[in-house]
Amino acid sequence: MDARRQVLEAADALVAAFARNDTEAYFAAFSEDATFIFHTTPGVLESRAAYRAVWDGWQRDELRVLECRSSNRHLSLLGPVAIFTHDVATRLLLGGETVDSLERETIVFRQEQENAPWLACHEHLSAMPDHLPPT
Repeated sequence: MDARRQVLEAADALVAAFARNDTEAYFAAFSEDATFIFHTTPGVLESRAAYRAVWDGWQRDELRVLECRSSNRHLSLLGPVAIFTHDVATRLLLGGETVDSLERETIVFRQEQENAPWLACHEHLSAMPDHLPPT
């Protein structure tokens, strides 16, 4: 299977695990040294474990992912590194209320060695602007 297809399958699996609120499968899609930047949290989360601690807190606060749809996808392959960007429409249950969001996300994947799985090593999530400038 070619690298492009492998990365897209890894991205699909990551998004699907998030959409199912499947914590174990979701975090298995990231390398241990992955970093995370979210517009909803202060600073950079410097590891998968740091993000997992935040996630576990969200789960204790009754955050549940109900749905996640990926669109406007783009992939750039750079040898053993791939940059995947997309728009993300998410529906969450937060404290008993349904919350919808539309965001932009960049996920950087890397393959440590040939035939190894592609793992996400960086994720950056940004709020989607209400109004985009004319192109």
